[in-house]
Amino acid sequence: MIALLTGLAGVGYVVWQFRQVLGHGQGNERMQQIAGAIQEGASAFLGREYRVLAIFVAVVATVIASFLSWQTALAFVAGSIASAGAGYLGMYVAVRANVRTADACSHGLHDGLRVAFGSGAIMGMSVVSFSLLGLGCLYLLFRGDPGYLTYITGFGFGASSIALFARVGGGIYTKAADVGADLVGKVEKGIPEDDPRNPASIADNVGDNVGDVAGMGADLFESYSGSIIAAATLGATFGGAASPAFIGLPFLVAAVGVLSALFGIYMVLGDGSASMEAPKGGVIGGLQQRFHTAFRRHVARIDENATLEDLLKALRRSVWGASAVVLALSLVVVLGSGVSFNYWLVILVGLVAGNAIAYATEYYTSYTEKPTQGIAHATQTGAATTIIHGLAVGMMSTVAPVLIVAIAILLSIWLGIKADGSMAAGLYTVALSGVGMLSTLGVTLATDAYGPVADNAGGIAEMSHLPAEIRCRTDALDSLGNTTAATGKGFAIGSAVLTALALMAAYVTAAKIDNLSLLGPTVLPGILIGAMLPYLFSALTMMAVGKAAYQIVIEVRRQFREIPGLMDGEASPDYRSCVGICTETALREMIIPGALAVVVPLVVGFILGKEALAGLLIGVTSSGFLLAVMMANSGGAWDNAKKWIEAGQYGGKGSDAHKAAVVGDTVGDPFKDTSGPSLNILIKLMSIVSLVFASAFGSGWFSF
Repeated sequence: MIALLTGLAGVGYVVWQFRQVLGHGQGNERMQQIAGAIQEGASAFLGREYRVLAIFVAVVATVIASFLSWQTALAFVAGSIASAGAGYLGMYVAVRANVRTADACSHGLHDGLRVAFGSGAIMGMSVVSFSLLGLGCLYLLFRGDPGYLTYITGFGFGASSIALFARVGGGIYTKAADVGADLVGKVEKGIPEDDPRNPASIADNVGDNVGDVAGMGADLFESYSGSIIAAATLGATFGGAASPAFIGLPFLVAAVGVLSALFGIYMVLGDGSASMEAPKGGVIGGLQQRFHTAFRRHVARIDENATLEDLLKALRRSVWGASAVVLALSLVVVLGSGVSFNYWLVILVGLVAGNAIAYATEYYTSYTEKPTQGIAHATQTGAATTIIHGLAVGMMSTVAPVLIVAIAILLSIWLGIKADGSMAAGLYTVALSGVGMLSTLGVTLATDAYGPVADNAGGIAEMSHLPAEIRCRTDALDSLGNTTAATGKGFAIGSAVLTALALMAAYVTAAKIDNLSLLGPTVLPGILIGAMLPYLFSALTMMAVGKAAYQIVIEVRRQFREIPGLMDGEASPDYRSCVGICTETALREMIIPGALAVVVPLVVGFILGKEALAGLLIGVTSSGFLLAVMMANSGGAWDNAKKWIEAGQYGGKGSDAHKAAVVGDTVGDPFKDTSGPSLNILIKLMSIVSLVFASAFGSGWFSF
C-alpha cells in the first residue's frame, strides 16, 4: 500500500510538472513549425512501432498462457503496456519541451535548464511511478496464491521485451539520421549540424526523441522493475516466517526513493516559479513559505558565465541530495521492518556504487577531463588516430565499473551472510543493492532525459536562425546532456549486472539445479555461447545503423544534387523522405536482434538443458557488461571531443581537426546510442526469460 501511495504521488507530480512545462512560451512561428514537424515524425514512428510490438505481445502472451499460466500472461501484458506508456509519455513531453527550451534560452541559461530538466523530471517520475503502481497492483491482485511472485516475473518479461525493441528500433532510427546528416552536411558540405538546408535535420531531431527519450524510458523502466522483482523473488526463498518482510523491503526502498527523487528534483527546479518566492497566507501558504525558506539555498542558480563544470555540479548536488535522503528514509524502513541493520548497509553499498560508476563515467566522457581532451588532441593527425584513441579510452573505462561492481557484489554477499547466515541471504542482498542503486532513478533519469530536449532545442534554434547567444546556451546544455546521458548509461549497466546476478540465482532455484559445475559437459559451451551473443547482437544493430545511414546519405546527396537552389537556401528540402527511410529501416531491422534475446535462451534451455542455460547467463552477463561500458563511454567521449573542438579548440568548426572529430563522433553514435545501451536490456531479458520458463527446462538432448 505504501508503494502504491507513493506511486500515485509520483503520478500527481508528473501531472503538475507537465502543466508547468507546457505553460512556457513556444517562440515564433518558424520555431513552432519545426517543432510540429518533429512531433509529427516522432508520433508516426512510435505509433507504427507499437503496432508491430502489439502483435509480438499478443503472440507471446498466448504462448505463456498456454504453457505456463494466465496470471503470468496477464502480468506480461501489464508490463508491456506500462513500459510502452512510460516511453510514450516521455517522448510526448520531450517533443513539446524542445521548442519551449529554445525559447527559454532567449531569456537566459538558467531558464533553459529549468524547462529542459523539468521535462526530464516528468520522464524520471513517470518511470518509477508506473513501475510501483504496476507491481503493487499485481502483488495485491495475486496475493494469497502460492505462485504470486512467479506470476509477477511476467511483468518484468513484458517490460524487458518492450524496452529491447524500443531501444534497438529507436537507436537504429536516431543514429541512421544522425550519421547521415553529419557525413553529408558537416563533412561534405561544410554546413552546421542542424542547418535547415540539410534534408536529414528533421529526422535527426525526431531520432533524439524516439531513441534517447522513448527508448531510454522503456529501458530504465525495465531496469527499475527488474531490480524490485529480483529482490522480492529471492526474498521469498529464505527467512521462514519473516519472508514477507524481505519481499516487501525492496518495494519500501523504492517507495522512499520516489520521495527522495522529488527532493533532488526540487534542488534543480525549486518550487516551479521564476521568482522563487512561495505564496503567503493561510495554513498551507505558511507551511510552503517555511519549507521554501529552509531549502531555497539548496536550489541551483546558474548564471550566464557558467561552465560545464558549474552545470555538472548543479546536477550532481541534486543526485547526491536525493541519495542522502533515501539513506535516511531507508534506515527508518529497515528498522521498522525488524530486519538486520546489515540490510541498510547493503542499500548504502548500492547507492555508493551507483554514484561511483557515475563519477567514473563522467571522468571518461566529459570534455573537461583528460581522456576526452586526449581524443580531441588526436584529431590533429586525422580520423584514424581519433578512432584509435577513442577505442582505447572506452576499453580503459571498463576497469573502474568492473572493480566497483565486483566490490559491491562481494560486500553485499558478505553483509547478507553475516545478517542471516546463508548464501540465499547473500544473493538477496546483491539484488537489494541493485534496488538501492536505482532508488534515486526519478532524479538520475531526469538528468539523463533532459539531454535530448536540449539537443533538439539547439536544432530548433539553428533552423530558426535565432541569435548566436541562444545557440551557445543550448550547446552548453547539450554538452552537459552528453555527459549526464553517459552517466545514466553507467547506472543502467551497473544495476543490470546486479539484477542479472539476482535473476540468475532465482533461475537456478526455480529450475531446481542442485549442483552447477563450471566443468560440467554443457556448462562451458553455454558460457561460450553466452559470451558470444553480445558481439553478435552488437554486430546486427551496428550493421542496421550502417544500412539505414547509407540510404540517408544517398538521399541527402540526391536532394542537394537535384533540388535547384537548395544549397543557397532558396529552396526547401524534402524532410519527409528521410523520416520515411529511417522509420521503414528501423522497424525492419529491429526484429532479428530483438527476437534473439527471447529465442536463444529457450533454444539452449530445451536442447542443451537447464545447466547449459545457467552457463549462458554467466557468459552473456560478463561479456555484455564489458562491451556495453566500452561502447557507451567511447561514444560519449568521441561526441564530447567534437564539442570541445567546436568550442574553439584546435581550430574550431570547419578545421581539419573538426572533420576528424566528426568522423569519430559518427563511429561513436551507434556505439553509445544503439548497441551499447541495448546490451544491458539483453542481459536482463535473457535472465528473466530463463526465470519465467525455468520450470519447463530439463536435462536437454545431451545427457552425459
